[in-house]
Amino acid sequence: MTMDNTWIHDLRACLASGTPAVLVTVAGAKGSVPREPGAKMIVTADRLIGTIGGGHLEWKAAEIARRLLDGHDVEALQRFPLGASLGQCCGGMAQLLFEPIASATSWLEALAGQTDTACVVVTRARSAAGSDKLIVTAAASTGTLGDPELDHAATETARALLRDGGATRLVEISAGAASTTCLLDPLRPCDWHIVLFGAGHVGQAVVRAMAEMPCRITWVDSRDAAFPATVPAHTTIVATDVPEAEIDAAPAGAYFLVMTHSHPLDQALTERILRRSDYAYFGLIGSASKRGQFERRLRARGIDPAQLATMTCPIGVPGIDDKRPAVIAIAVAAELVQKYEQHRRLAVRPDAALQVGADTQRSAVN
Repeated sequence: MTMDNTWIHDLRACLASGTPAVLVTVAGAKGSVPREPGAKMIVTADRLIGTIGGGHLEWKAAEIARRLLDGHDVEALQRFPLGASLGQCCGGMAQLLFEPIASATSWLEALAGQTDTACVVVTRARSAAGSDKLIVTAAASTGTLGDPELDHAATETARALLRDGGATRLVEISAGAASTTCLLDPLRPCDWHIVLFGAGHVGQAVVRAMAEMPCRITWVDSRDAAFPATVPAHTTIVATDVPEAEIDAAPAGAYFLVMTHSHPLDQALTERILRRSDYAYFGLIGSASKRGQFERRLRARGIDPAQLATMTCPIGVPGIDDKRPAVIAIAVAAELVQKYEQHRRLAVRPDAALQVGADTQRSAVN
């Protein structure tokens, strides 16, 4: 599953500018809580970067973090009942870990170079500090928790978490006669790859709508001038006269979106995508009549009707008929998130039902 690891970039940026910060992590949760374990927020003297769910919990966490920045002693791991005391009706309980970070740390630099390999960051929860971290992959480990025996036990526990696909959690790790509470925080490479063809008004609106999503976007068009001057950090522009090559280069499980300025090009890209059988989603902008025309032409070119059924056209969540680019983009972004969540649940629970293919009853989007 994709984890939102933008906090690594944000925290490094704070340190590069000489801005002390506190990293706040949701370490544990019971019942209904605003955010899941692993969610993070960076607190500086005058900014909040990211969110642990908003509301009074976030306000209280920011207050505690700024006390740390002011030099006060603060317990690293704290428990927050989300009831009457915080005025939030969730009714659950969240545990937050507060880590003051005032200068560059070896573990943060190691994580910055770890983007393509799954790892678990192990932190001593009762003494959160830059030196009390261990970064564990399936093949290696770096850093230390301050005790070789604890490092060994934590490494084995972290690798079991990686094998099982587990989520962020607090774990009691025994080393000799002692037991230490550690936060195990898995960070996994991005598995949500979107290949978007078309840099027109709708394509640009889709990229903006997906700007803060934990995905990677390859944005393809033959027109260099069609792209905006700046794009989100997770977006790679490919200006090419051979856009079909980006279909072949995309990884298995990619999410394809076709919305170019040319119907013949749309059809050529559609055929190339449908000849793959390993994509997670393929959406084609257009109306039900466009879908019908493409299906007739592609069946004549040998595309199996069962494969055609995996094409989503019209695109976007149902019930939204507005044709403005920004509105279409919201509907399409919602559909992408919905499909990604379905595939993620299927990966966790292989017996879960998964709807794959097009809903031809949707409102047309041209």
